[in-house]
Amino acid sequence: MISKLPSNLSIRNTKPSDHGRIMRVMKDWWDGRDLTWMLPKLFLNHFNNTSYVIEKNDDLMAFLIGFLSQSNTNEGYIHFAGVHPDYRGIGIGRYLYENFFTVCKKNKRDTIKSCTSPINKGSIKFHKKMGFGIEQGNAEIDGISVTLDYNKPNDAKVLFKKKIIDT
Repeated sequence: MISKLPSNLSIRNTKPSDHGRIMRVMKDWWDGRDLTWMLPKLFLNHFNNTSYVIEKNDDLMAFLIGFLSQSNTNEGYIHFAGVHPDYRGIGIGRYLYENFFTVCKKNKRDTIKSCTSPINKGSIKFHKKMGFGIEQGNAEIDGISVTLDYNKPNDAKVLFKKKIIDT
């Protein structure tokens, strides 16, 4: 785990111009799955104050797209996050999430939510390790509670929830 980024990496808020860069890496970072439909440019246009990229010499190493819920004013939501496969396991994902938690706390949010596909075992493991619980869904896949038809028909999602409390 890292508490600060190595000196060769930098973090900054996203810009709308990052959208193309993120789209280009998604298939590679998600083992050939095309998830580009899940991240329209509007997220980078409207939520860049709560979304981040980590770069190494202008190369994209990780990103997190999050926002403060307007409907549930105690919640922050992590819509999408990814780490370059060669940089996984060294704490960059944790760093992005903890950075987002800090922003949420400053904005009086005490709950973070997110979701993933039940086939994304790495994401499920990561979220559990980060202290997220799995919310009760309406079905089970591989022993994991899922919510069916989440974004569209035949789209199962594992829903995560975490309370963030200052200690």
